[in-house]
Amino acid sequence: MSVRTKITFAIIIVLIVAAIPVALIAKSRVTKSPKPRVHPIQNMDNQPRFKSQMYTAMFADRRVMRPPVPGTVARGEMVVDDAFHTGVENGEWVTGYPLPVTDALIQRGRERYTINCAPCHGQSGYGDGMVNKRAEELQQPTWIQPTSYHTDDIRNRPNGHIFNTITNGIRNMPGYGDKLTPHDRWAVVAYVRALQRSQHATLDDVPAEYLNSQP
Repeated sequence: MSVRTKITFAIIIVLIVAAIPVALIAKSRVTKSPKPRVHPIQNMDNQPRFKSQMYTAMFADRRVMRPPVPGTVARGEMVVDDAFHTGVENGEWVTGYPLPVTDALIQRGRERYTINCAPCHGQSGYGDGMVNKRAEELQQPTWIQPTSYHTDDIRNRPNGHIFNTITNGIRNMPGYGDKLTPHDRWAVVAYVRALQRSQHATLDDVPAEYLNSQP
């Protein structure tokens, strides 16, 4: 057998051996088996784990099934029915505030409003935020312009109603109860009222010492 023939046979054998893994992979992708797949890279997919009623030396009481921490309340299971958390008192929307309205509260509301509300409702509350402007530019057929705070309907809504809207959303607006604490939601309510007053101010809103002052 010549050297050339030996080289040819060697190349053929190498090609056949190299094709075996490819063939096995192709076969495994189209066939079913009761056995688990070969899993060489675990990525923590299979690791020791506890089962119910097992023993462990990790904890002092040796119990795998850990008892709830005293005072723990499951997410979504906390029952609160006071005005501060719901905006409702005696079955009616709260008209005032369940906390003192201070300059610090309004400034906090302004900060939270700018982050969470202004993109849609606009800095002045007319429903002309950047999100609305972009949607109008794109001519989105399903887009509904956010409500202006300066309509008589919104201005006449009780504070508790606005607090509930911020908490749970209304129509196309999502709720922000998972993003803003109750304190921050009341702060936003206070700031919305400040926005409304700024756009519907009268001479009665001007302090007497400034009303008759000369420039």
